[in-house]
Amino acid sequence: MATQVKVPTVGESITEVTIANWLKNDGDVVKMDEVIAELESDKATFELTAPINGVLRIKKQKGDAVPIGDLICEIDESGSGQVSAPTPKTESKAVAASSGAAPKATGAVKEMKVPAVGESITEVTISTWMKKDGDFVALDEVIAEVESDKATFELPAEANGILRIVAQEKTTLPIGGLICKIEVMDGAPAKAAAPAVSAASSSSDKNYAAGHPSPAAAKILDEKGIAASNVSGSGPGGRITKEDAAKAQAGAPAKAESKPTAASAPVIPGSRTLRKEKMTSLRKTIARRLVAVKNETAMLTTFNEVDMKPVMDLRSKYKDKFKEKYGVGLGFMSFFTKAVCIALREWPAVNAQIQGDEIVYSDFCDVSVAVSTPKGLVVPVIRNAESMSFDQIEAEIARLAARGRDGKLSIEEMTGGTFTITNGGVFGSMLSTPIINAPQSAILGMHNIVERPVVKDGQIVARPIMYLALSYDHRIVDGRESVSFLVRVKELLEDPSRLILEI
Repeated sequence: MATQVKVPTVGESITEVTIANWLKNDGDVVKMDEVIAELESDKATFELTAPINGVLRIKKQKGDAVPIGDLICEIDESGSGQVSAPTPKTESKAVAASSGAAPKATGAVKEMKVPAVGESITEVTISTWMKKDGDFVALDEVIAEVESDKATFELPAEANGILRIVAQEKTTLPIGGLICKIEVMDGAPAKAAAPAVSAASSSSDKNYAAGHPSPAAAKILDEKGIAASNVSGSGPGGRITKEDAAKAQAGAPAKAESKPTAASAPVIPGSRTLRKEKMTSLRKTIARRLVAVKNETAMLTTFNEVDMKPVMDLRSKYKDKFKEKYGVGLGFMSFFTKAVCIALREWPAVNAQIQGDEIVYSDFCDVSVAVSTPKGLVVPVIRNAESMSFDQIEAEIARLAARGRDGKLSIEEMTGGTFTITNGGVFGSMLSTPIINAPQSAILGMHNIVERPVVKDGQIVARPIMYLALSYDHRIVDGRESVSFLVRVKELLEDPSRLILEI
C-alpha cells in the first residue's frame, strides 16, 4: 500500500511551492519524520518529512512548481520492513525502560502558540528546531529558533514533557498559530539514557544530515558566499548547525568532491556562463521594504560637507584617557549621535512620523544605528540617546553591534526608532542617497573622510572632509527644515565644544 504525500498548506496567501531540492532519491528507503525534500514558497523555505516508513516514489522533480494540495510523492509501505530504526515513540519507550525510572504522564497537553513579538509583526517562520519530535524537554529549555522579518529569537518550552512538533522548519505561521504540543510529564528521564538516544538520533540522521546545513545555517552561508561543501558539521549526523556557519570563513579549504559544483567551478576567461541563486527570505524582505519606501514616501536627499579636523583632533587628544576611564573606545558615532539629538530637538519634524492622517512628534530621540552582520544589515535602537553621555553612547553601540553579529538582537531592540544614522564610510563610500527606514521620516548618511583642498582664511589648505547626506520624507519635512537640520549638525561637528555646551 502506498501513502500519498501532498503539498501542505503553508500560508493563507501561498498557492504553490517549488521543489528546491530532493534529499532522497527515487527508490530510497525512508524513515518516518525523516526530511526528504526542501520546498520553497515566495515567503520561506521549509522541509518536507516522510509521514511513514517505506520506499520513496518521486512524482515531481526538482524545480517543479506544485500547487498546494497536489501530489508530490508516494511512500510504499511494503518496503518498510527494510527499515529497522525505531520510531520516536519506540525510542522513548526504550529509553524509559533502560533508565529504570521513567517520568510519569499527567494526561495534560500544553499547546505552544506563536507569541506576540512586536506591534508590526503579523507572522514568523520556524527557523530551526533544537529538539526532535518525541524528545523530552524541560521547562524553559530552548526548543526552537523563530524568525521574523526583523530579528531571530529563541522559543523556550512552557512545560516538562514529550515534544510533539506541529509546524516543521521553514513553516510560516501567523501570530497565535500552533507551533507544537507538549505532553506534560512529572519528573525527567535518567541522564544515563542520553547516550542511547544520541546514538539513535545520529544513526537516523546520518543518511541525509551529513554536510547538509540547517535552514538558519544555510541563510548565513548564503550571506557569506560560502558553499556548504566547504564547512564541517558538528550537529547530529554531521549536519551543519547555525554555529558552524557563523564560524565558517570564506577562505576555508574545500573538502574533496567527486565533481565541481556550479558555484565552485572555476570561471574560464572569456566565458559567458550564467549562475542563478535563490533569494534568501531576508533579502526578499529587504527588497520588499525598500521598494515600499520608494513607492509610499516623497523621498528627497540634501547634502553638505563637514570639516572633521576638530573632531579628529579632540579624539586623538583624549581617546587614550577616555578608554582608560570608561573602558570603551571613543569613536565618531558618539559625536554624530550627540549632534543629531541636539538638531532633532530644534527641528522636530525630522524626528516625526506619519500615522494615518496625523503627524506624531517625539520629544525623545531613539536613534537607530545601522549595523552590518553576517545575516545582513540590521538597525538596532539607542533609546533616549538625547540623555546619554559620550561613553554611554559608545558602550550601547558596542553592545548592540556585538548582539547583532551574534544574531541575539531582540524585537524590542530593533523597533521603535525615531531617526536613523548609517555609516557607509566604513566600506569606502564617498557619497550616497540612503533610503529612509520606514516609518521614520529621515536618515543621515555618513561617508568616508578624505583629504580635500578647501579655502580657510583666504588660503587653500588640505582638510579631512566628510560628505553628509540627509534623506527625508518631503510630505512632512520641508526643504528649510531639512537643510537647516543638516547645517546645524555641521556646525556642531566643526566646533565640538558646542556639543558639550549644547549651544
